[in-house]
Amino acid sequence: METVSFSPIAESVLIKISHVVWGEYLLIPLLAIVAVYLSVGLKFMPWLQLRSSFRLLAKSREKTGGQNGDISPFNALMTALSATIGTGNIAGVATAIHFGGPGAVFWMWVIALFGMATKYAEAVLAVHYREINSAGRYIGGPMYYIQKGLGPEWHWLAILFAFFGMIAAFGIGNTVQSNSVADVMHSSFAIDKWLTGLFIATLTGIVIIGGIKRIAAFAGMVVPVMAFVFISFSIFIIVSNITALPEAIRLILESAFETESGVGVSIWLAMRWGFARGIFSNEAGLGSAAIAHAAASTNNPTKQGKIAMLGTFIDTICICSLTAFVIIITGTWDGAEQGASLSALAFTTGIGPFGGPLISVCLAVFAFTTIIGWSYYGERCAEYLFGSRIIFIYRTLWIIAILIGAVVKLEIIWAVADIFNGLMALPNLIALLLLSPIVFKLSKAS
Repeated sequence: METVSFSPIAESVLIKISHVVWGEYLLIPLLAIVAVYLSVGLKFMPWLQLRSSFRLLAKSREKTGGQNGDISPFNALMTALSATIGTGNIAGVATAIHFGGPGAVFWMWVIALFGMATKYAEAVLAVHYREINSAGRYIGGPMYYIQKGLGPEWHWLAILFAFFGMIAAFGIGNTVQSNSVADVMHSSFAIDKWLTGLFIATLTGIVIIGGIKRIAAFAGMVVPVMAFVFISFSIFIIVSNITALPEAIRLILESAFETESGVGVSIWLAMRWGFARGIFSNEAGLGSAAIAHAAASTNNPTKQGKIAMLGTFIDTICICSLTAFVIIITGTWDGAEQGASLSALAFTTGIGPFGGPLISVCLAVFAFTTIIGWSYYGERCAEYLFGSRIIFIYRTLWIIAILIGAVVKLEIIWAVADIFNGLMALPNLIALLLLSPIVFKLSKAS
């Protein structure tokens, strides 16, 4: 089956809309302002308490008796990470470097470090304002803390978030993932894209029918293993080329600030692609992870917030950086390849013929867990809008979208994902600013 393409006009329009949403006058400055404001308001607590937060995570693997919630705090983070550790870490980083140059990596680091405060605030509010649905499950997220925290007059903003979240899930959490997997499996193993889509869709249906508990249990088992495998091979390539690491770091830093860098990319393009792909990867500001953390077994919102902010650090500062270093160190970034194919080429260059199949398998597992995690996010947004009767319909559409995403042109998929990610983030960022006094008050009291 041939890859489905859209008309050049439609593609051009979508890309232009994406550039407006992620332009210098809308989302990027708003993300930066909110992240910096929250970091300063929290007195840079996310940075200062990073080590203690990891210790807190290590003690949170099991549900604690007497605590409200459906899943352990650890599994809540693993569910959130399952939705973030995906093609953004492999294909997204490669795309950022291809279009934004090595300097894009620096801006990914910047938005991630400040984004830790954003992710912390989202989780704190999600646990503080969560409620119990008709099935007896704990539910929460931006739509609930907007409605309950800001009052009835802001209900329209909660509806907007839920609507954009419901739709955005099909982009960032579904079609982008299946498309990247189908692409790399086709290039590595010559597997038809529709067949890859069918396989992923079948496995997804088996997992998501069990709801949040099965999703969380699956994520708690798979995410640590897959992250360990990917990190191990990435470090092996970096150590094997350790003499090239200082030059790679120099290239990243210089390219991030040059008006017109030696690689022909302006500082604005580096910032734009670094921020966009960084947010796509760690989702700080989108509000999505808050939906998973709302189900955590805890009575302390700030403790869950500290666990939640680790997701941004692990995802971008750790895993995305490893991918970036492998691509730059191996010298494969300055070519025609982009997306998952560029990452596959970099790993093949780094460890030989085994590299391509390895990255293909890692990407497939990463993307699959992302599809699983985002199915829960989108489902909760749909439930907020239409009630529990929509769940079966939404799950059915979710499976169908996986098949469609596998055979649609890559550029269209990324453009649509960027647009709805941005529209989803806007209501959440407004709410974070308005509810920031509650976050500061809860944090000070803890």
